[in-house]
Amino acid sequence: MKVIVIGGGASGMLAALSAAEDRNNEITLLERQNRVGRKLLATGNGRCNLTNRNAAPPRYPGGGEFAAAALRRFSVDDTLAFFSRLGLYTVTEADGRVYPLSDQANSVVDVLRFALEQANVTVETSCDVVSVARKARGFSVTSADGRKLFADKLIVAAGGCAGKTLGGTKSGYRLLSMLGHSATDLRPSLVQIKTDLTFVRALKGVRADAALTAKTAQGMIAKSEGEVQFTDFGVSGPAAFDVSRAVSCTEQPVTLLLDLLRGTEEEEIPARLRERADRFPDLAAAQLLTGMLNTRLGQTLLKYAKLDPAAALKDLKDDELAKLAHAIKFFALEADGVLGMEHAQVTAGGVCTDEFRADTLESRLVPGLFATGEVLDVDGDCGGFNLQWAWSSGYVAGKLGGGA
Repeated sequence: MKVIVIGGGASGMLAALSAAEDRNNEITLLERQNRVGRKLLATGNGRCNLTNRNAAPPRYPGGGEFAAAALRRFSVDDTLAFFSRLGLYTVTEADGRVYPLSDQANSVVDVLRFALEQANVTVETSCDVVSVARKARGFSVTSADGRKLFADKLIVAAGGCAGKTLGGTKSGYRLLSMLGHSATDLRPSLVQIKTDLTFVRALKGVRADAALTAKTAQGMIAKSEGEVQFTDFGVSGPAAFDVSRAVSCTEQPVTLLLDLLRGTEEEEIPARLRERADRFPDLAAAQLLTGMLNTRLGQTLLKYAKLDPAAALKDLKDDELAKLAHAIKFFALEADGVLGMEHAQVTAGGVCTDEFRADTLESRLVPGLFATGEVLDVDGDCGGFNLQWAWSSGYVAGKLGGGA
């Protein structure tokens, strides 16, 4: 059987290798760029956070129910066993994130590339597919140079449009639309959030451990915990990335609330501040939070709470300490949207999942057509969840509707 896989990213490579497990298949992998796995090299800040031990449907705010079948069929354990067979050593961090022991993303790409070379897979790079068509039997695929290829089965693993500089493109949506499929609105996800800059300007480069809540007038729309990094346009970091999808997909005004002492109740803080004031009565209020929070962050919170930074600690009133405690637990920033798709790690939205079977990823509209990874309307939290979806969906689609 002739199988064509369009897209040489994480999902496409897994799909090709999965299909190659049936030695009767003749597989061609077509990649638009001059090498496979380019976007994969940039994941995890170049370390490649290849999965997460906690991968489960609730960690996929977009399409979690649809993703469940593939995540069961090719689980995290299956993923790690697969890479172990390829010779990749991994390490799991406390939060469940899994990285190659080498701490280098190219280790992941290389073992996949070596596996493709050993399998019955023909890899063609710099091959931009511009059209696909259903034939009486199978599919016709046309490249930019006018070449036509034929496939009995077709797997579209062309990825999403996030991260254009790394190869993000809308080609997958366009190709699937040629075969009758439709897509939802496309929004950037896992991306930096823009905010009002009144209290952010002075914090550029500051990192803080926080609980971050995004809310509208109707209530909370997303929440995460972890590192937040302040930038010259707003906030970044893993916690910000996790709530960015909700901010990106919400038309209403959004407020970000940062709890900067997430392990301490608000009611406990004023007494701690009073204790410090009593111990250093002549110290300036600007130093009140020194040792508790980043110095610049502490001074910004003082301004946010409208306390005089030059006042002596002995002169601070109880209600002023209570205001500062509230500021620490509910530091509010008005969101102003997110950075664009070119800065995003993942696309929220994609080809409608109700047009595909969740158990096989075969099209309900066009038999013999499969779609995998980010081109579908499935996206997960920050931390290896999107790559796990890529591996799981690629493996399942590569089975071409057959059993595991």
